[in-house]
Amino acid sequence: MSKYLVIVESPAKAKTIEKFLGKNYTVLASVGHVRDLPKSKMGIDIENEFEPAYINIRGKGPVLKELRKYAKKADKVFLATDPDREGEAIAWHLAFILGIDLDEPCRVTFNEITKATVKEAIKHPTTIKTDLVDAQQARRVLDRLVGYSISPLLWRKVRKGLSAGRVQSVATKMICDRENLINAFEKEEYWSLDFNFQNQDKLSFKASYIGQKGEKAVFKSESDVQKVMDDLDKSAYTVKSIQTKEKSRKPQACFTTSRLQQEASNKLGFSTKKTMIVAQQLYEGIKLPRVGSVGLITYMRTDSTRIADTAVAAVQDFVKEEFGENYLGPEVKVKNNKNAQDAHEAIRATDVMRTPESIEGYLTKDQNKLYKLIWERFVASLMAPAKFEALTVDIENGDHLIRSTGSTQVFDGYLKVYSFGTSTDKILPKLSEGEALSLEKILPEQHFTQPPARYTEATLVREMEEKGIGRPSTYAPTISTVISRGYVGREKKHLYPTELGNIINEIMENYFERIIEVNFTADMEMQFDQVEDGEMPWKSVIKTFYGPFESLIEKAEEDIEKVDLTEPTDIPCELCGNMMNIKHGRFGKFLACSNYPDCKNTKPILKKIGVTCPECGVGDIVERKTKKFKTFYGCSEFPNCNFMSWHKPVDKKCPKCSKTMIEYKTKKKHEYKCTDKECGYSEEISEN
Repeated sequence: MSKYLVIVESPAKAKTIEKFLGKNYTVLASVGHVRDLPKSKMGIDIENEFEPAYINIRGKGPVLKELRKYAKKADKVFLATDPDREGEAIAWHLAFILGIDLDEPCRVTFNEITKATVKEAIKHPTTIKTDLVDAQQARRVLDRLVGYSISPLLWRKVRKGLSAGRVQSVATKMICDRENLINAFEKEEYWSLDFNFQNQDKLSFKASYIGQKGEKAVFKSESDVQKVMDDLDKSAYTVKSIQTKEKSRKPQACFTTSRLQQEASNKLGFSTKKTMIVAQQLYEGIKLPRVGSVGLITYMRTDSTRIADTAVAAVQDFVKEEFGENYLGPEVKVKNNKNAQDAHEAIRATDVMRTPESIEGYLTKDQNKLYKLIWERFVASLMAPAKFEALTVDIENGDHLIRSTGSTQVFDGYLKVYSFGTSTDKILPKLSEGEALSLEKILPEQHFTQPPARYTEATLVREMEEKGIGRPSTYAPTISTVISRGYVGREKKHLYPTELGNIINEIMENYFERIIEVNFTADMEMQFDQVEDGEMPWKSVIKTFYGPFESLIEKAEEDIEKVDLTEPTDIPCELCGNMMNIKHGRFGKFLACSNYPDCKNTKPILKKIGVTCPECGVGDIVERKTKKFKTFYGCSEFPNCNFMSWHKPVDKKCPKCSKTMIEYKTKKKHEYKCTDKECGYSEEISEN
């Protein structure tokens, strides 16, 4: 039996750490939380200062038995759970179960899982930070009070299985509010006026109309544009002035959790949940040749952009060696978000010398993509800005001003490393002041103002971060929850409220407006931070909240009328002849027999797209959803016909083989493609 026992959260992390520490150490995993509030009841003694009634989590018996067995025989137990509130709380619960005195230095934390860091941390254990634990308890108890008070109310007034949560309800409200803005938006017409010119060497370039007599033009109709075009015909086009400026673009700071989620969504197409799962794998340890299992990135739940001095020095040496001293950036000044805790470093590679190319063969495809993103951002953040020569050419025609701009990269700087950055040169031909230009083409174009865009996971995380809603550990689970509950749907990358989501949001707005108010939620986060800093007792936070909240619950119980989500139809049930009703389920609307429970027949509501099935020629193509709410298209005659497509079939036949076509759209392509892969015909779709 080993002298020392180290307890971590995950088996993968345990395996990595055990190899670092040697034969005197046994490393075991708690496999997450070991104690929590009971699921079957509130579990909070409201009359006794909101004391939580923790119980051992069901199914954890074998794990706890093993931990007790090894702890009993060990000379010392180290609790090495994650370095955040949640990890501190798990350590606190483990100390309770194993009978470890809270005054004993048993707590070990490390921001990265490398041999040197882990061994150094083991040499300097500390006591459990009870303020950190109390901050976690405050959040857990408050969320339990909200969830277990409002959710049963929704079951009674709407339908069973619904839930409301403090942060998830705010996220749902944000998505509903955005949809309301989109629906209320009234588009307005406007026009632009562009030109194709040729210089004296017959080289073409583009320019745009700016205005007349020093005033910027706003074209609201075709007649406005026509007046200017008529006036332009009276004079010639001449280069008025040429200005050249050097512009620089600085690299962005090293990743925080929310910035990583946003960039992984935008550049890699990862959901917030997927990003955190893959980041966890990189943090906990990947098996590499010669060194064995090692953590490749620092802890992935952080809101700080700070980088350790040793890591900064390592990157500076790497950049000098690889690219030269001129690629080194200026001294790093960390500017954190005003809500940042700065408890951890930014998310970075643990060893700059472990380049993405050198370990590509030992990572999965997704791990490699995310590691490359993190490594490149880490190195780029400490490099010199990219420099561009920006050219502005003003062209005059009478008292009309037309402008053309171009830019050329003169020094790549951090873009040498950061392949996810953009650097598109727009090069203008050689021009000189006073030069007469030939007009090739004048291009008036009609436009309409666009409504605000729906949130994507990335933009929702950004907004939540900016408004102080939630913390790095809560963004991904919050979004996953509102989608899994059926309150929010996802169309391609965009989030929209479902009918059920709108109903729940309306109830929350009418009866619990304070709970879902953005400022209130952000203020609660600040109070949790004060608890963590030892400035406020956690129970006083709950007490201040609960009095007004209890009154809201009582009023809602009295005032909310039962919502009937059942809609009658004239569709007969094929089993008993009674009419079917439209009902709401977790995955949307469905048909159910009105003679329930005597008849339990249910059917999906099929959304036809007006295309006959290309496989059987009998059924209609209908839109369906997977359990993860991803849209696909199938035949209404399923299971007799198994046609399925992720891309939308269209009412258009292939001119080559007469099979049905599908609409195929990516960032680079928008085209019709034949469903017969052997045919292979495709044609581009005009955006007009």
